[in-house]
Amino acid sequence: MLTLYFSLKFLGGGSDRSRDRDQRRDRRRRSRSRSRSPRDRRSYGGGGRDRYNRGRSPSPPRRRKKRESLWDRPPIGYEHMTPAQYKAMRAAGQIPVNAGGPVPGGTVSSLPQGSQMTRQARRLYVGNIPFGITESLMIEFFNARMQEAKLNTAPGNPVIAAQINLEQNFAFIELRSVEETTQAMAFDGIILEGQSLKIRRPKDYQPIPGMSETATIHVPGVVSTVVPDSPHKIFIGGLPNYLNEDQVKELLSSFGELKAFNLVKDSATGLSKGYAFCEYVDMNITDVAITGLNGMQLGEKKLIVQRASVGAKTNMNNPDAMSMIPAQMQIPGLDLSASLHNTATEVLCLMNMVEIEELMDDEEYEEIHEDVRTECSKYGKVMSLEIPRPVEDFQPPGCGKIYVEFASPEESKSAAQALAGRKFANRVVVTSFYQPDMYRRKEFL
Repeated sequence: MLTLYFSLKFLGGGSDRSRDRDQRRDRRRRSRSRSRSPRDRRSYGGGGRDRYNRGRSPSPPRRRKKRESLWDRPPIGYEHMTPAQYKAMRAAGQIPVNAGGPVPGGTVSSLPQGSQMTRQARRLYVGNIPFGITESLMIEFFNARMQEAKLNTAPGNPVIAAQINLEQNFAFIELRSVEETTQAMAFDGIILEGQSLKIRRPKDYQPIPGMSETATIHVPGVVSTVVPDSPHKIFIGGLPNYLNEDQVKELLSSFGELKAFNLVKDSATGLSKGYAFCEYVDMNITDVAITGLNGMQLGEKKLIVQRASVGAKTNMNNPDAMSMIPAQMQIPGLDLSASLHNTATEVLCLMNMVEIEELMDDEEYEEIHEDVRTECSKYGKVMSLEIPRPVEDFQPPGCGKIYVEFASPEESKSAAQALAGRKFANRVVVTSFYQPDMYRRKEFL
């Protein structure tokens, strides 16, 4: 009987054990289902639903916080540039690829304000400085003048540093921006403690694409020491050598305010070579001054005053009329009678073509010599060619001029008409005839 009871109990309880086992299995499955990610549940259930949790919608995906964009932020030190200017400088190699600017993570690498990359364009050479001037005085002087002329583009002092070389009598000043540096070029010729300062770009200057290289305004009372080639550039020849810059400027200023003036001097002695160039602020004064000064008697000499370039305006009633007269200068020592009477000689003198520094380099000297001979041969037979050049700190007479001997005066005249007014190394060529006997004796002036 006992055996029969256990047998029936064993057979009848099978369904309970099976049910318990199924319930434990369902609990395990539900537990695994809850531990899976939404993606896992979607992969199992399909259609975005978990087959173990039918009817329950999946939780919405979590949105990532958008990182702040740095695309429209200029690198530190280049805020004054447009994207096109910055890109052009990068392409030209003036800005290294890893110099400043945004980097991943929203930080910016260290680059000082004023940018070392633009330092070449933010420095100016200042020559002829007064003896004993200090760096602090230089900074104070230029900051005061720029603020008076309203050339500073932002509040504060535009000049941030100065470096003086007392032995060679020059200095460098550094400004905070490229624009203010360009505007400071307008102070070329300004007087500091009785000295006329010469302001130039440094030799290592590299222009920034898309940015102006010259000052856009004229500072009243400041006379630039550089007279650029233009239709209103005036040549003044026949000046007595004993006249200094102030005396010549005083004579020219009697007709109007000067914008630029340069008395040409001998680099070895510092004495006047007897001729100068100038330009007036008011272009309408140009013809008035030429008419009033040309032929004026100064001591034993007469002034020869005329425009220095071809295409100059000569008709006062018609300012737009362009002169067809070749640009011939009568420099003291050249054949004045031949030039004034338009009588050509077989020797042609070419001026305003080369500088002393160019003649000191042997390779460049040979290139200039060959270029001039090749071009002049187009207008006649070149018999000889002389280009005086400096030797060991000695500058011989005629240095800076080129003398060409043709087979006949007609060929020389043809070359003069063709070459006058053209540009050589971005300088307007000026021509005049030279006395053949002086040329053959190598007496250059």
